[in-house]
Amino acid sequence: MSGSLFGLIGKNISYSFSKKYFTEKFALANRQGYMYENFDLESIEEFPSIIKTNSDLKGLNVTIPYKEGIIPYLDKLSKTAALIGAVNVIRITKKGKLKGYNSDFYGFMKSLEPLLQAHHQNALILGTGGASKGVAFALDKLGILYTFVSREEKPGTIMYQRVNATTFANHQIIINCTPSGTSPSIDEFPSIPYQYFTKKHIAFDLIYNPEETQFLKKAKSKGAAIKNGSEMLILQAEKSWKIWNK
Repeated sequence: MSGSLFGLIGKNISYSFSKKYFTEKFALANRQGYMYENFDLESIEEFPSIIKTNSDLKGLNVTIPYKEGIIPYLDKLSKTAALIGAVNVIRITKKGKLKGYNSDFYGFMKSLEPLLQAHHQNALILGTGGASKGVAFALDKLGILYTFVSREEKPGTIMYQRVNATTFANHQIIINCTPSGTSPSIDEFPSIPYQYFTKKHIAFDLIYNPEETQFLKKAKSKGAAIKNGSEMLILQAEKSWKIWNK
C-alpha cells in the first residue's frame, strides 16, 4: 500500500530514536511511500486533530507523558493494554478505528531476563507513570515482587526519602522509570542512596539517551550489573511493527 504514515506521539520528543529507526527499517524493507513522523504535542487534547488531518496514518507509538492519557481517545484496547492501564502502540484499522496495545512490557521483560539470577526476587520501581505500569506487568510475569517509589504519598508506594540500606538489602533490582537523566538533562538522577548498591544488584534504566545515565554510572561504581533501555526499545519497536501489520 502506498502513502502509509506512522508516527510517535509524545512531548519534547526531538531526541527520540523511533523516527530514525523506522525510517531506516522502511528503506531496508523497500517500503516506498512509508513515512514516520514525530507528533510533538503540548497537550494530549491535540491528539484528535492529528488523526483528523492525517488520513494516511496506519499506526502510532506513544511515549512520555501520554501512555495513560491517550486511552480515552481510543476505540478499543488489547487485553494486555487494558490490564496494564497504559498504551505505547496504536493500530489504526481500515475502518479508522484506533486500538491500543502495550509492547513496553514485552521489551522490558526480554531485556531484563538475561541478567536475572536466583537471588533477584524483589524489585524497586522508581516512578509511577505509564512506563512503570508496563514494567510492573512484566515483573508479575517473571514472578518478581516489586515496590513503587514515588515523590508523593500514594497507596502501595514508598516515598523517595524512605529508601534506605534496608530497602536496598530487600530489593535486588532497581528500575528507573522516570525521565530523570534523559538528554539534555544528563546531570540529573533519581534521589536514592546509591551507596547501598552492591554486586548483587541490577540497575536498569529505561532511558537510552545518554547510553549511560548518572543513575547507571553511580550503580556501576558500586559493582551493580547495569542495563539501559536501548534493547528494550528495539524489542518493543519490532513488536509495534508486527501489530501494525496484523
